[in-house]
Amino acid sequence: MLKKILIFPFLVIVRFYQLVISPLTPASCRFEPTCSTYMIQALKEHGLFYGGFLGLKRIVSCNPWGKTGYDPVPKKNCNH
Repeated sequence: MLKKILIFPFLVIVRFYQLVISPLTPASCRFEPTCSTYMIQALKEHGLFYGGFLGLKRIVSCNPWGKTGYDPVPKKNCNH
């Protein structure tokens, strides 16, 4: 429950970007899923700190000299 409360404002910001800002710019993401979708998935899967780190790392790597292609959010490592 606390995780959901902590990530909620960041999810709202990313959704605002997806709905309002992104349609005004040309499609240019080099990855699948897109960087904004990746950020949402990373936040939901890993929480604010590690998920935010993964999302920011993805955004930084999305440049003309970076890689491209399918790059899913890594699954949470559950060691029992």
